[in-house]
Amino acid sequence: MIALTLAEIAAITGGEIAAADPAATKPIVVDGPVVIDGREAAAGSLFVAFAGEHTDGHLHAGQAAENGAVAVLGSRPTALPTVVVEDVQTALQRLAKAVVTRVRQAGGLTVTGITGSQGKTSVKDLLAAVLAQAAPTVATKGSYNNEIGMPLTALRVDAETRFLVLEMGARGKGHIAELASLVAPDIGIVLNVGFAHIGEFGSREAIAEAKGELIEATTGVAVLNADDERVGAMASRTSARVITFGQAQPADVRVQDLTLDRLGRPSFTLATPQGPVPVKLQLVGAHQAMNAAAAAAAAIASGLTARQVGAALDAVTTLSKRRMELHELPDGRIVLNDAYNANPDSMRAAIDALATIGADSGVSRTIAVLGEMKELGPGGEQEHVAIGQYAAGRGIDQVVVVGQDARAMLDGLSAGRAAESAVFVADNAEATAWVRDHVGPGDAVLFKASNGARLYEVAEALL
Repeated sequence: MIALTLAEIAAITGGEIAAADPAATKPIVVDGPVVIDGREAAAGSLFVAFAGEHTDGHLHAGQAAENGAVAVLGSRPTALPTVVVEDVQTALQRLAKAVVTRVRQAGGLTVTGITGSQGKTSVKDLLAAVLAQAAPTVATKGSYNNEIGMPLTALRVDAETRFLVLEMGARGKGHIAELASLVAPDIGIVLNVGFAHIGEFGSREAIAEAKGELIEATTGVAVLNADDERVGAMASRTSARVITFGQAQPADVRVQDLTLDRLGRPSFTLATPQGPVPVKLQLVGAHQAMNAAAAAAAAIASGLTARQVGAALDAVTTLSKRRMELHELPDGRIVLNDAYNANPDSMRAAIDALATIGADSGVSRTIAVLGEMKELGPGGEQEHVAIGQYAAGRGIDQVVVVGQDARAMLDGLSAGRAAESAVFVADNAEATAWVRDHVGPGDAVLFKASNGARLYEVAEALL
């Protein structure tokens, strides 16, 4: 974070300073990271203390101090000098807004917001990697994309930062508008309107309404998916310049001539206003081509050339942890760990990637270990049935369904399958035992479920 005195932080947040040593005269300067976990504090940190339902951050101020924190932002005094505020979350957001504003006014900061039902983290990772080739870049870690995580990311900018890339998630109307108001995005990207969180929103139309709040707040360029009609319609909700990306429909940045290698890694031509650029991704899944197109459109809008973008995309080797992680083991086993999150669209994309890998002559069997897709609402059971049908239709050799909440997949798998090709296990412990006993040399195995199912633990046990 940019250096701020405790007095400046108090003025920004509307708080009062409770000094650990009232006689101290030297100004306290915060110039380290802003953290909510005392274990992550470093020299010069500001520790933000939330009093939650299960734990009270104020009790961990001492731990933060041991790791270098010099002050606390909280709702009551602590052992460290503390800016005491009425509402810690609101204060954190005010601080983030002020820091981004100062860095932007000092010159050269471009802020990009990203939302969509799936693909946010992958596009964020790709765009951040591309922009970082040109100038210092700060981006969301993992999926820190809510009312606390996004401000914490914004507070990582400093005087040298030129690009800030932010995921913006929503679980209801107004959430994205609130996040966007803190940073005034120069560029806004909407990837798609799918089924993720439909249980909370109630309909895809409501999801589209919420995702479009980002475009309404965008001041410079709106980057929209031409292949998704609900996203394309958002062009009418902004006065910003619109750039489109796509594959099936005409778009400003378009994926053409897509092919996949034996491990499902896409190569394609990226058609851009500056001419065609060849791209060869090191990431797994045909869907990554569209993610790359979205990142490319935003990077070009940020001032990079198409040639710069293509070269940077070629160099990306990994995304955030547990997202299409590909592991080739010495005995020929291939493990695809995509168990960070899941919804119907991302589940199909992962199954497609496994099917592509299975087409290679060196693969003995394809095995999909699938768990629950959460937050699908009343239609959740049928969506699980549909995923079972999809896996069967893609010719996956063995499907292991994990947990009672995912059991409906078996109904979709049952038609035309031998009983032994569809297996149900009650929990992750049984799944771990199954894969250890049954996944052998030459097998390709996918792990996919919502994060709450913790199916990544099974993948990591196998690895």
